[in-house]
Amino acid sequence: MAAASVPGPGGTVCAMRLKLDLHDVYNRGQDIDRALQGIIDEAIAKRATVIEIIPGKGSGQLKKRVLRFLDQKEIKAQYQRVEKDSRNFGRVFVHFRWK
Repeated sequence: MAAASVPGPGGTVCAMRLKLDLHDVYNRGQDIDRALQGIIDEAIAKRATVIEIIPGKGSGQLKKRVLRFLDQKEIKAQYQRVEKDSRNFGRVFVHFRWK
């Protein structure tokens, strides 16, 4: 997991992006769910605006698992929207909106 702050006008931090690369846990189901829940919890705690999840390209099974996880009712209530990267099949963005 990695975090990056995006500099805004006057050098202030406008947004925080978190990144989760699932290449290391691609074949361990519970570790995948734990990593996804962990990055969502971290995004909420740090009020991040975007999570970039990298399931990789492969056969698409890991990406399907990520999307099924994000589609769970209790998880879906925690974020604003999911965006599948149109230029890179192996990447998913989860967007948050804070008031």
